[in-house]
Amino acid sequence: MSSIVSFIGWHDSGKTTLAKQVVTELKKLGYRVAVIKSSNDSGIQFDTPGTDTFMHKEAGADSVMLVAPDQMVLQTKNSNLSLRTLAHRYFPDVDIVIGEGFKTARKIPKIEVFRNRDQKLRDEVHGVIAVATDVEGVAGNYVFRLDEAPEIALFIEKRFITSKGGREVAALLVNGHKIPIKDFIQEALAGTVHGFVKTLKFNKDIKEIELRIRLDDES
Repeated sequence: MSSIVSFIGWHDSGKTTLAKQVVTELKKLGYRVAVIKSSNDSGIQFDTPGTDTFMHKEAGADSVMLVAPDQMVLQTKNSNLSLRTLAHRYFPDVDIVIGEGFKTARKIPKIEVFRNRDQKLRDEVHGVIAVATDVEGVAGNYVFRLDEAPEIALFIEKRFITSKGGREVAALLVNGHKIPIKDFIQEALAGTVHGFVKTLKFNKDIKEIELRIRLDDES
């Protein structure tokens, strides 16, 4: 698992400059480096010339995250992860993840938007469940106008949020890919891990547990 070292100091103490230099040196040594920048300021621009996050990226950091009172922004290299993997890895606590693009993503429901009949993708991609268009004469089970965003939101709510019932109590990702597990296995997995954690005499109320396991190549 990743080790953590943080540079601290008063404003203008030089901690960002030093941290940036250390990032560069660690990259020279061949290590993967992520930087998490904390700030008490709001309205900070992310990854623009002159900003701390830009300097860390320039230094060669593989990933840069800004944590501020009004935002948390993550920028990282493209690892060619699928939309499903991105959603489960980075947004496990939301009720719905809305993608934009990803027309070739497998097993992902898609709402096609077009203004010209010749622009239709339904015959070229899989998973189109609805259409949003102002083109007349478009047939289908779920066809919305471009000004019907509230109706589309309700469609999404009914089909993908409320219809799913309760939240998962356990999710399993293997090499970044989510593995479907039945409800009773979720309960068993959650109960087993919870039991182990309680033996560690953790004093706070346990609401959620995250477990990451990395296996050696020889395992």
